Amino acid sequence: MGEIVRRIQHFFEKHAFGVCTRLGEKLGIATSSIRLFFIYLSFLTFGSPVIIYLVLAFIMNLRRHLRRRSTIWDY
Repeated sequence: MGEIVRRIQHFFEKHAFGVCTRLGEKLGIATSSIRLFFIYLSFLTFGSPVIIYLVLAFIMNLRRHLRRRSTIWDY
């Protein structure tokens, strides 16, 4: 059973947005603490942190895309 849980955890950590990881790196807080904070806050506020999480994920993907974008002058 433990192997299945590790595989699922690895899958989500690899393919998820990475918002909690990025916040943890910036703030110097453990990623698991930030994830628990989002989960508990979602229960208390009926899901509004999920919207904040998705907005942050969108901004991070947009910034990553803009950094990788090449221009016509790069060739």
